[in-house]
Amino acid sequence: MDPVTQPGESQTLFDVETTGEVQKILQTSSENDPKLKELKTFLIDWINNELKEEHIVVKSLEEDVFDGLILHHLLQKIANTQIEVEEISLSAINQKRKLGVILEAVKTHLQLEESQLMWDVHLIHSKDLLATLHLLVALARHFRPDLPLPPNVSVEVIVVEPTKTGMKTGKAIEFLTKSSDEDAALKKDGFDQLFELTPHTVNDVKQAMLNFVNKQLLTLSLAVTDLDTQFADGVILLLLVGQLEGYFINLSTFFLTPQSQEDKLHNVSLALDFLLDGGVLQNPVDPAEIVNGDLKTTLRVLYSLFLKYKKAFKP
Repeated sequence: MDPVTQPGESQTLFDVETTGEVQKILQTSSENDPKLKELKTFLIDWINNELKEEHIVVKSLEEDVFDGLILHHLLQKIANTQIEVEEISLSAINQKRKLGVILEAVKTHLQLEESQLMWDVHLIHSKDLLATLHLLVALARHFRPDLPLPPNVSVEVIVVEPTKTGMKTGKAIEFLTKSSDEDAALKKDGFDQLFELTPHTVNDVKQAMLNFVNKQLLTLSLAVTDLDTQFADGVILLLLVGQLEGYFINLSTFFLTPQSQEDKLHNVSLALDFLLDGGVLQNPVDPAEIVNGDLKTTLRVLYSLFLKYKKAFKP
C-alpha cells in the first residue's frame, strides 16, 4: 500500500535509517490532473488579485515565484509587514539569500517548526512545483482562511531516500489541500448555523456580546464600539481575558501598540493560549482569523467567555 501524507504532516516513508534527506519528485502524469490544474489556476488568480494594485501579474507558479520577488510582495501584502530585502536579485546567490530571509519570515508568521516545513530555499529556487504549492497553500490558509481553496487535491510522488546501502525509492500520495468535509467538520458549529440560517439575528448577538464586554472593561475605563475591528490587534482581548480570568499580564509579554501583523498575531495567540489553558476554549482557534477581522471567529471566542461568566453578568 502506498503511504499517504496529509497536508502539514511529516511522515516516515521507510523503516530504514537514512543518511540524507528524503526527496519527493512529482510524477509527470500528476501535472495533467484536472484538480491540480484547478489549484494552480486558483492560486495564480489569488496572487494576482492580491498584487493588482502593484501591477504585478503571475502567469506561471513555477517560473514566476522561484526568485523571491512575488513572494516578497505577497507576504508584505497579506501579512501587512515589511521585509528588508533587495527588490530585484539577478544572481542565483542573491536570489537564494533573499528567499532565505522571506522563508524565515514565513516560518515565523505561520509559527512552524523546522520539521513541519514542506519547502526550503533550494526547492523553491529550483522551481519545485510541489514545494511551491505547499508554500502558497499554507500562506493562503493562514492569512486568508475564508478562501475557497479547491478541496481534496492530491498528487502522486516518487519518494527517493538515501540509505546506508544505497538509494531506496517508492511511491506516495501527497495531499495539497484538505477535503471540504474535513474542513466543515473542523469548523461547523452553532455560529455557522447562525450566520447561514438566521443572519438577521447576528446583530442581536453582537449587541449582547458588546454589552458583556463593556461591562467587564468598565473598571479599566475602556469601551468597545466595533466588534468587527477592535479585537483584531489582540490588545483588548488580552485585557478582557486578564480581567475575567484573573491573570496579571506583564506589559513586556505583549504589544500594547502593535504595529505589524506579526505583533497582532502574537497578542491574539497569547490570549487564545490563556483561554485554552483555562478550559474556556475547547478547541484551538486560528489567531489569523481574528487578526483578519473574521466576525464569526471573534464572536465564537467572546461567547465562550460569556458562557463561563454569564451568571455574574447582569445587563
